[in-house]
Amino acid sequence: MRALLSVYDKEGLVELAQGLSDLGWDLVASGNTSTALEQAGIAHRQVAEVTGSPEMLGGRVKTLHPKIHGGILANRNEPSHLADLEANQIDPIDLVVTNLYPFSSDPSIELIDIGGPSMVRSAAKNHEHVGIVTSPADYPVVLEELRRDGTLSAATKRRLARAAFAHTAAYDAAIVEWLDGGGPNPVEGADLDEAALGTVLPQTLHLTLERTGVLRYGENPHQRGARYKTAGTTSWWDSLEQHGGKELSYLNLFDGDAAWRLVHELANDAGRPAVAIIKHANPCGAAVADDLVTAYERALECDVQSAFGGVVAIGGVVTDAVADAIAAGPQADVIIAASYEPAALEKLTSRRKATRLLSGPAPETAVRQLRSLGTSVLVQDIDAFVSPRSTWEVVTGRAPTDDEWLDLQLAWRVCGRTTSNAIAIVNAGQAVGVGAGQQSRVVAAEIAVQKAGERAKGGAGASDAFFPFPDGLMVLADAGVTAIVQPGGSVKDEVVIAAANEAGLAMVVTGERHFRH
Repeated sequence: MRALLSVYDKEGLVELAQGLSDLGWDLVASGNTSTALEQAGIAHRQVAEVTGSPEMLGGRVKTLHPKIHGGILANRNEPSHLADLEANQIDPIDLVVTNLYPFSSDPSIELIDIGGPSMVRSAAKNHEHVGIVTSPADYPVVLEELRRDGTLSAATKRRLARAAFAHTAAYDAAIVEWLDGGGPNPVEGADLDEAALGTVLPQTLHLTLERTGVLRYGENPHQRGARYKTAGTTSWWDSLEQHGGKELSYLNLFDGDAAWRLVHELANDAGRPAVAIIKHANPCGAAVADDLVTAYERALECDVQSAFGGVVAIGGVVTDAVADAIAAGPQADVIIAASYEPAALEKLTSRRKATRLLSGPAPETAVRQLRSLGTSVLVQDIDAFVSPRSTWEVVTGRAPTDDEWLDLQLAWRVCGRTTSNAIAIVNAGQAVGVGAGQQSRVVAAEIAVQKAGERAKGGAGASDAFFPFPDGLMVLADAGVTAIVQPGGSVKDEVVIAAANEAGLAMVVTGERHFRH
């Protein structure tokens, strides 16, 4: 039996090679793999000895040779193939162990592997006769099966072949993404021109998703669900630590991601500690304050009833005092924070046994969003807050006061992360009323006002899209809201602005809409 070893990642290589050698296998190795085996004192032949051709072109050509690929691809059940092997003095290769250059971690022309993928695909194609191992994690499994049975089973070889084709597919996808430019990372104030958008929406998309874990179920118990990540990337979820509570569900992840991203946006924008509470993907509480205890208490005050069973995102460290405040509040399904002090963690674990207590790093920057429509997919770049406050235009006779400006900024952020049609009301750094997911903007305003109650007086309101008529605006004005932020752009803008002036409102337009579905 003969094995070809040619790996970039040397993890577990010596142990595998020694195990194969002890079983009586002949080993062939290329380049640096051969050097590693030589240093370990493991007998083997170099690829150049087998092919009769030296490595050339700086290592670009070493395994691309008929004596390598003929040995891998020969169908052992086909007499003509065996005759070709004999006529050309080619020895069959029964196991190929290889992994590819780390292109994803350091993209460059020289890290586009050619010989590696060729060997992987050749062996995977001929998996009826050849084992193909592309991951060091499989080395112990392969050795154990060879020691026990003397050969790899058909099921094992098929599984390894499947993993091999997935390996090269992910590799090619990473190269295509690199050639596309990797996609821009839209940030506030960025100019998203046609060239930039072309990198987000190329002619083809080649996604390789790796399953990171199976969930209890999907949105509903009769649906199956799992979390995947894009191959070669790292999500903040990958560094997540769960300190207590039940197993995470599909909706825990969906709402948790929304909450964690929102609280970071709020804290970064305001430069102050922030807390966000999410229920069914929508904010039901948000606040910024000078400390996290106050921020939590004020976020909770927005809608205590809806906060029950929601996701609480704490933009910082949960101290003993923050834990006391949380424990005094309604039961949350999930609490996410940067970290927990030991006493705080012990307190929440004992008093909120069912709550999932999570800590993790800041969320990664997203590039594009995909949504399935049956067998079709909608793709767009992420909804970033592109226009900074400096570009907002005051369109009424009265400009906002300094305090109103701060509340307008917070209201705009909260509203932009709320399902459309959406209206948000903020007062003194605290969301006090959120109307989400309504077909009518007037109804969204009425819900926000109803939830805010007396707290709407002197507050700032935000609308995720323009007011088509003054009616929605007047719902806010009649409740005592004194400042409004909205995209503008309606054919009735002049009428809406006139109504705002008559009501004594300060109104600014941002020039960008934030529909969310």
